[in-house]
Amino acid sequence: MSKTYDREYFDRWYRSSRAVVRQDVVQRKVRLALAATEHLLGREVQTVLDVGCGEAPWRGILRRMRPELEYTGVDPSDYVVRRYGRSRNILQGSLLDLDDLYLERSYDLVVCADVLQYLPNDDVRRGLTLLARRTGGVAYIEAFTAGDDMVGEHEDWHMRSAEWYRRAFRQAGLVPVGLYLFVGPRLFPTTNELERCS
Repeated sequence: MSKTYDREYFDRWYRSSRAVVRQDVVQRKVRLALAATEHLLGREVQTVLDVGCGEAPWRGILRRMRPELEYTGVDPSDYVVRRYGRSRNILQGSLLDLDDLYLERSYDLVVCADVLQYLPNDDVRRGLTLLARRTGGVAYIEAFTAGDDMVGEHEDWHMRSAEWYRRAFRQAGLVPVGLYLFVGPRLFPTTNELERCS
């Protein structure tokens, strides 16, 4: 990737008057993912892995809702890790680095939002396998397709069809349960047929 994820990048896309990512939208996504995960697990979420977390906007919302929750973020940005790494538990790395970060367990909720469309095909396939391995409960994986009317950054964008993504999710062992939510192999046996979207 040729982009630099520095303070200017986050100011432009997240904090400026023309920001594409709005806090109220992020809050709704967090509430959706948390409620669905807790429904399917049958208990409160205790652990979250957020891959490509940026400045970790999910963390604050999650911690307000579940103060005891253990959050781990992963992001490639030097700026993010230098500024927030210690205070927000953000490790430096990318989706493909998950095995190298010694994340030796699965997580109740795995988040990977707005990342996949910027990665090459092989990286997406491998990354989804790594996410599935870490998903003990539900994965919230938000990706945009060639058919979506997406507003925002298009640099390094890989135009893929929804079917391409569906096939990649299936190959990784991630089963859709709706609205960017997926269960992995551990939770799949406990889901009912109509909870699944396939």
